Amino acid sequence: MMDDLTLIQRIVVWILPVIFAITVHEVAHGWVAKKFGDNTASQLGRLTLNPIKHVDLVGTIIIPGLLLITSAGFIFGWAKPVPVDARYFKNPRRDMAIVAVAGPVANLLMAIAWAMVVKLGVSLSIEGVSLPLILTGMAGIQINLVLALINLIPIPPLDGSRIVTGFLSNRLAWQYNKLERYGFFILIALLWTGGLSYILGYPLNYMFRLFASLAGM
Repeated sequence: MMDDLTLIQRIVVWILPVIFAITVHEVAHGWVAKKFGDNTASQLGRLTLNPIKHVDLVGTIIIPGLLLITSAGFIFGWAKPVPVDARYFKNPRRDMAIVAVAGPVANLLMAIAWAMVVKLGVSLSIEGVSLPLILTGMAGIQINLVLALINLIPIPPLDGSRIVTGFLSNRLAWQYNKLERYGFFILIALLWTGGLSYILGYPLNYMFRLFASLAGM
């Protein structure tokens, strides 16, 4: 269904789900950090769903745009990271791990919400309304599942690495997080060599089928 769309149609279908997926992911980090005592994101005006506050030229526009244009196997991106200061946490490593989990959890909740949009489109059966709802909802499911799974990969600075750090000793955590300077390049290399598709292929297909079933597809 998605493959039959023109480039302009694909952009129209994907733009809202991509922006919401990336924005809410970051807001979730900041919101949970605030619950643990860190008001940094709030003070900087980052606890907002206004996408302008979160847009990253490369991660929010260029990378998703290139993936759309090239009809890549899946689309992903990122926003400007919400600042989190672990010095405000009572238990910094544990609390940081929970803050990290908040992003992928937010994406999974959004995937459920988009599944309900698809279900609504299927049930309405109104020409000119049902198909856009179904297409946008399916795009919303896909982008949120991709973001949730990618961010759980334990490559610093992805959320998965923050979760792993919570279980390491101080010495091992310090050594492990030294990889952060190479994280972006590792991720891009995995994307363009097909390694990312290999890693995420089975879990993504399984979860997409599960959510599509939830949506009545």
